[in-house]
Amino acid sequence: MNPLSRETLKGVWGTLLLPLHDDDSIDFELLEQELHHLAAAGVAGIYSNGSAGEFWTQTDDEFDQINGLLADVCAKANMPFQIGANATSPQATLGLVQRVRGLRPSGMQVILPDWLPVGVDEAITFLSRLAMETDGIPLILYNPPHAKPLLNSAEILELITAVPEVIGIKVMGGDAAWYADMKPVLDKISVFVAGHRMASGCQQGARGCYSNVACLSPLGAQRWYEQIWTDLEGALALETKLVNFWMTQAGRLKEERGVSGPAIDKMMACAGGWLPGMSARLRWPYQFVDDETSAQVGRAAREELPELFT
Repeated sequence: MNPLSRETLKGVWGTLLLPLHDDDSIDFELLEQELHHLAAAGVAGIYSNGSAGEFWTQTDDEFDQINGLLADVCAKANMPFQIGANATSPQATLGLVQRVRGLRPSGMQVILPDWLPVGVDEAITFLSRLAMETDGIPLILYNPPHAKPLLNSAEILELITAVPEVIGIKVMGGDAAWYADMKPVLDKISVFVAGHRMASGCQQGARGCYSNVACLSPLGAQRWYEQIWTDLEGALALETKLVNFWMTQAGRLKEERGVSGPAIDKMMACAGGWLPGMSARLRWPYQFVDDETSAQVGRAAREELPELFT
């Protein structure tokens, strides 16, 4: 697969959720069906081993099997793909990079080591070493709100200047002041923001999202992205509805039950109903959303966000 660049890294990317049996083993048959569904939706690409892929729970053998399947399906579909070489240990991250570079992904997503958080100089040392081992495959830094450290715009700019192999970063996004502060970064690399705020993000210089909305409806998320470039006013109106829906549904579950982001993503996939047989289950010991609640959220989504399902 051709490596991505700062210019070509854009659009809606679908996350590869981890389908589980009741005993916590991976349903690889359903995983393959999921890949075909995402490819058929026409998203910009598919990525593995993000938070919703539960990368921290996988064995080495599972990691290899998941990403081998991802590479095989995407090669046949001519679909760009990124592999998450994510681990809390820098040594483990380096090992993952070395193991998957032969699959020739379009990019590799990485997180900064977070058990003992790194400073900027250490982050540069870390990313520089990874870049030496990717065999020309570019890096995308995943720096969500719970990351340690959570980088500011000046730190990001210092990193990407020192390590040009980092072509993109995934962050939460923010208000107009945040985008103004991030302009030097937006001018240099591809910045991805929260999926339900994609339209306003792209309006202010973001390039796309690793999409939570695609968890709910891959096809709907892709159509929404296309609408941004033909009907921005309509796309922004849909964003207002999406933000309200996410704040109401996801916010309620997080506040009342302490449900995690990955649990919300998997619940949204069940609510969307695009992958029959998908369970909202997370691997032990993490809480997940029950089937009845998932169905209720699905009914609310179809009532409040019909654009995603028609």
